[in-house]
Amino acid sequence: MSRELALLEKLEKELNLKELQIKSLLTITQAINDNVSHVGLYNMYRSFLSWEMGITSMALFIKQEEEWNCVSDIKYDIKKSKQLIPFILEYNRLHTIKKGEIKELDEFDIIIPVFHKKNPIAYSLIGGIKDKDDLYNKIQFITTITNIIAVAIENKRLFKRQIQQERLNREMELAEEVQKKLIPEVLPSGEKYTLDSIYKPHSNIGGDYLDYIEFSESRFAMCIADISGKGVAAALLMANFQAMLQSLIYQYRDLETFVFALNQAVFRITKGDKFITFFIAEIDTNKMSLKYINAGHYPPVLRNGEEQIRLDKGCTVIGAFEKLPEITEDKMELKENALIMSFTDGLADLKNEKGDYFDDEKIEKFVATNFEKGAKEFNEELIKKIDKFRGPMGFVDDIAVLTCKLH
Repeated sequence: MSRELALLEKLEKELNLKELQIKSLLTITQAINDNVSHVGLYNMYRSFLSWEMGITSMALFIKQEEEWNCVSDIKYDIKKSKQLIPFILEYNRLHTIKKGEIKELDEFDIIIPVFHKKNPIAYSLIGGIKDKDDLYNKIQFITTITNIIAVAIENKRLFKRQIQQERLNREMELAEEVQKKLIPEVLPSGEKYTLDSIYKPHSNIGGDYLDYIEFSESRFAMCIADISGKGVAAALLMANFQAMLQSLIYQYRDLETFVFALNQAVFRITKGDKFITFFIAEIDTNKMSLKYINAGHYPPVLRNGEEQIRLDKGCTVIGAFEKLPEITEDKMELKENALIMSFTDGLADLKNEKGDYFDDEKIEKFVATNFEKGAKEFNEELIKKIDKFRGPMGFVDDIAVLTCKLH
């Protein structure tokens, strides 16, 4: 009779355990369906092991952004967690820890690894399972719950990454739209001058900017800039910069005052966190005169008759300081058929397979060889030269070129 009673008690105990397991599975599954936070899932896991399964020690490790962290525990000193990681990463299946096997693991009985597509995503260290009679069933169920929790957390992480990537893609699309609207598609050709441009953004979104301002048939300004940063932030700064430039350029008769005011306007937005390299030149074809300021930009090349010089006079970059400490406006006479080639540093940073750069020497040599061409023909020849030089190598940065040719 006692044997039958013992068997009945055992069956009743197993039934109660199964009911508890089903209830726990339903609770955790419902929590996952209700999109409970990862912290909430960690707390449920700890509570389930402690109160329902009688576990006295536990440490749950989750891989977060390429780093392993102990995210939930029962009576475990988290300060010691870092020293455990090298040991637990050795296991790719359920492992029973033998006393004295590894000193750092002595307080635990089993290691439960969880893998996703051959990559470990979680490790649970379990210790102090009280009921040794039903050890196998308990371990199996704890393993099941651990897998469910770990996979749910991994799915949350992957979903969050997907949302972030979609948001980034949308931001990049918006930045590209802004950029396309700001860069002039058509540049003017006057009776005595022609402007032409090359624009090759790196990875579709660049911080390079070029523009022109026409004051009259014989007087105009050309400018080129490189805005620090990429993506939406750079595109928005570019949009603000264009608006400020187009507004301020008509308010001041000299370039020094204009650049001084432009710097203050940009600084109010950037607070010095971002800056803009900038070159602007004002050309009068009746007087055949050139005035320019170079604000920390890569010096353009001027071919003026037999003379070839770099336009490097001016000031420091725009937007880095509240007030520009010094501004120098340079002036000179232009000769017939003069050519100005302005560009961003992406051109000089261009590399070929050998590791050679399209450096100043190559740029100046190209101008000296091709300055007699018109602006459009000059740029077309430059594109051929660039493509031949880089071969299969891609662009490491944005490339913008603004060429002006006097007739």
